[in-house]
Amino acid sequence: MDIWEKLYHEAHRVQNARVISPFIEAGGVAAALLTKAGNIYVGVCIDTASTLGMCAERNAIANMITNGEHEIDKLVAIVEDGSVGSPCGACREYMMQLSKNSGEIEILTDYVNRKTIRLKELIPDWWGTSQYN
Repeated sequence: MDIWEKLYHEAHRVQNARVISPFIEAGGVAAALLTKAGNIYVGVCIDTASTLGMCAERNAIANMITNGEHEIDKLVAIVEDGSVGSPCGACREYMMQLSKNSGEIEILTDYVNRKTIRLKELIPDWWGTSQYN
């Protein structure tokens, strides 16, 4: 099992679309990330009627930060149909602000062919780069 298969299975394990209340649904999208230290953290989306929800990627990142880490190596997000998806703009920005090395985060964009992209390719000329110098 390669690392992408492991991350995919970890995300899929927590993916479980469900209604929490008349205002909140969760679990339609799930994410798993691998840290530079080699740990895996997962998260699911939380969608709310007031738009105060959280994407699966940011939920996994919150889990990582809660556990004392802040550098991501790899990330995979699984959408409702089981395919992988690219992080939204808010998640891209959130990841870029984690570390000066965040541009190197590898994101799976095609599970079958193991196609990946680096975060810096999804958010080129990021406004905050000079803050790390």
